[in-house]
Amino acid sequence: MSALVKLADVSKRYAGAQALHSTNLSIERGKTTLLIGPSGCGKSTLLRLMIGLIAPDSGTIAFNDLTITPTNIDSLRRRIGYVIQEGGLFPHLTARANVLLMARYLGKSQEEMQSRLMELCELTRFSDTLLSRYPVELSGGQRQRVSLMRALMLSPELLLLDEPLGALDPLVRASLQKDLKEIFARLQQTVLFVTHDLGEAIYFGDEIVLMNEGRIVQKGSASDLREKPAEPFVSEFINAQRGVVLT
Repeated sequence: MSALVKLADVSKRYAGAQALHSTNLSIERGKTTLLIGPSGCGKSTLLRLMIGLIAPDSGTIAFNDLTITPTNIDSLRRRIGYVIQEGGLFPHLTARANVLLMARYLGKSQEEMQSRLMELCELTRFSDTLLSRYPVELSGGQRQRVSLMRALMLSPELLLLDEPLGALDPLVRASLQKDLKEIFARLQQTVLFVTHDLGEAIYFGDEIVLMNEGRIVQKGSASDLREKPAEPFVSEFINAQRGVVLT
């Protein structure tokens, strides 16, 4: 199976600090890849590079074998869904307007938008009676479902999730985890999911990519990380997350 996204020798520096050292990474089609590691290790930087919010200092990023450049990034973004922590919804727009934002910008018909909106409500278990509400009138879990619908509106080839469940309480988080996993499987979606939670990475990940200090330390399954740690940090990271059972 060919990779949908390939990073070749990609690096990024902020104000003299190396956020990401020279990195090579492939994101396989139809798989859920989990980026995990401590805060500041470069996880979110990788996502921002892929969607073109920032540019690499060196190296190349290819999407479906097409190298991402400033001239094509706008069109490529329409093929990528992006969800951030707490949803990133526009507070002055209703749930419906948030979901339909890009579709309206691209001139989709009312019939097409309405049909897709109803599909997404069913897919994400979001009641269509809540579509007229503003984000402040929705719960945290409901806002994340709206954010996910917005990301899926244009049927993206790649879905980028940057700690989307981190701010939710445990019961809501567990419910959304279950629904998200079912959605990924149903859509056969290619997903790159950032988390700092090892249990969440194990639950979702076809492949886990562990990062530290701007570098990829190890890639593989949870059992690979436990049984064949590439360096002492891998064992330290796993042991620090007490109560997590690796399978």
